[in-house]
Amino acid sequence: MSGRENRQVAVAAATLGPWKTAAAVGTVVGGAALAVDVITLHWSLDILAGPVSWALFSFFLVGTVGGRLRGGDRRLRRWADAHPWQSVLPASGALLVLNTLALWLLGDHGLFGALFTSLLPAGALLAVAGVVGAVKAARKD
Repeated sequence: MSGRENRQVAVAAATLGPWKTAAAVGTVVGGAALAVDVITLHWSLDILAGPVSWALFSFFLVGTVGGRLRGGDRRLRRWADAHPWQSVLPASGALLVLNTLALWLLGDHGLFGALFTSLLPAGALLAVAGVVGAVKAARKD
């Protein structure tokens, strides 16, 4: 397959996840983080930036790892099993972009500070989901 086809298949494989469940988990985690900030009187102009960041991370983590573990289209699942790290890149990239925007627009981060701060959760998502995919593929062999 060409590079363009590989990217298209990676994006299609990212749709296999349980995204409704991931949205519910992200909402609960973000709400809990906001409640902690409100209760502990951690009030500032960026009170929403942290909870939104936590919500985005948990949303993408549950959706991506859930997609690696559950079924779906057989051909996409086979490709994702053969390319465990490449299949996680779209979700990790989306988390990087959305988290950067959330921190930049809702918080007191500058654009480069928000981008630098967003590298950690995007890298953690890439590492966790990639390891899950690699272990799943290794167990099948």
